[in-house]
Amino acid sequence: MDVLTENFSLYGKGFLGTVELTVYASALALVLGFLMASFRVAPVGSFRVLGTVWVTVLRNTPLTLLFFAVLLGLPRFGLVLPFQVFAVLALGCYTSAFICEVLRSGINTVPKGQGEAARSLGMNFGQTLSTVVLPQAFRSVIPPVGSTLIALAKNSAIAGAFSVTELLGTYKTLNELGYSIIWSFIWIAVGYLIITLTISAVFHVMEKRWGVAR
Repeated sequence: MDVLTENFSLYGKGFLGTVELTVYASALALVLGFLMASFRVAPVGSFRVLGTVWVTVLRNTPLTLLFFAVLLGLPRFGLVLPFQVFAVLALGCYTSAFICEVLRSGINTVPKGQGEAARSLGMNFGQTLSTVVLPQAFRSVIPPVGSTLIALAKNSAIAGAFSVTELLGTYKTLNELGYSIIWSFIWIAVGYLIITLTISAVFHVMEKRWGVAR
């Protein structure tokens, strides 16, 4: 317990850093994922191409490489932001590709007749998607969206290698101070467990309330 009690503020700072990364990157991933899923099922060909390229490139790019591209590449184009913001961009964009595919699979579970009925009532694509298709698709994608955001929380550990304050990065300081590396990692694992179990609990409640009965 000495590792935790004597360095509680250090662990707390890293824990909060990971929580912030997870929350902000999750919000960005959900927004971009929804947008790209809309593009992928849109009747406009150029939108479908954009959505397909976005998903294909990001899903097949290692996250570490994406971090390098964002944190080291964007400043070369004059975009200088705090490293934490760059980390949120990298995590959010990367995860959005997976959110997009989850949402698209949910959209595909909605019978085509639902969309045709909405269009027969005079609804345009945006109205059909937002008021008819997505509310039904949302119920079936709650569990996979939760799993994707849990993966995002764990992927945030990569940010520590780029001078971003997060939980895993605390082991460097603890190691320099001479604390047991094993116990350092145990308490780090406990921190990640708290975060992932919290996300899991939230989506479990959402699934019980709105999910599709199986």
